[in-house]
Amino acid sequence: MSKLKTSVAKMVATARARIQEIETKDAIALVNDPNVVIVDLRDVRERQHSGFIPGSFHCPRGMLEFWIDPESPYFKEIFAEDKRFIFHCASGWRSALSVSMLKDMGFEAAHLKEGFSTWEKQGGPVEFAQRKP
Repeated sequence: MSKLKTSVAKMVATARARIQEIETKDAIALVNDPNVVIVDLRDVRERQHSGFIPGSFHCPRGMLEFWIDPESPYFKEIFAEDKRFIFHCASGWRSALSVSMLKDMGFEAAHLKEGFSTWEKQGGPVEFAQRKP
């Protein structure tokens, strides 16, 4: 196997240098702000296992570009709202790469610097989905 030209860690560092990062405590203060949409990029299994931020919008990472683009047949209206968008994943790596890519698309957003990993530890509220009978 040939050596990669760049590592994921380097890609994340490059992304973080060009995007807005939100500290966990600051994001917790925004949970009930009607002008903020917190977008969870994690896999559905991660949300089921660890819970999720109340009121967050789930957008699987693999659908992000398609749901954001108004010209896509998969476009989601929530992304046309005049709101502040904060994306998160588990540790902040996927969300950093995602928000950097969104910036290239012309969609302004921020990301939760440390992801969901520190959310509950710092007092952030967590919900769990109801199990289907």
